[in-house]
Amino acid sequence: MEVQGKIKLIGETQTFGANGFRKRELVVTTEEQYPQHIMIEFVQDKADLLDNYTTNQQVKVSINLRGREWVNPQGETKYFNSIQGWRIENLQQAPQQGSETPPVPPTEAFEPASDLNKEEHDDLPF
Repeated sequence: MEVQGKIKLIGETQTFGANGFRKRELVVTTEEQYPQHIMIEFVQDKADLLDNYTTNQQVKVSINLRGREWVNPQGETKYFNSIQGWRIENLQQAPQQGSETPPVPPTEAFEPASDLNKEEHDDLPF
C-alpha cells in the first residue's frame, strides 16, 4: 500500500528498552477534498530513511498495516493498529539546469496516422 502527500512533521528518533528498539514518526498530509494527516512509524533501521527529508516535501510512502491483540490485567481484550513505513520516495522533481526546450505536451508528441484504409472494416466490439 502507498500514501502520497506532503510531509507535515518528522519526529526525532526514539529508543526504547535495553534492546535498543528504535522508532521515528512521520506525518503526511494527503491532498484530497478532505486532507488527512496520516502518522506513519518507521522502526529499527528504517528510521534512518527519514534523514534526507524535510517538511513540505511531496512524497510517496510504501506502508504496511499492522494489528495486534492485547489482554489487559482485567482480562479485557483490546486491539491496536499501526501504520509502518518501509520506503519513502521524493515526488518533487529537481530543477533541470541548462534545459532549453520545454517538455512536449502529449497531444503534440505524435503525428496522426496517414496510412489508414477507410474501406477496411473495424470489427472491434466497442
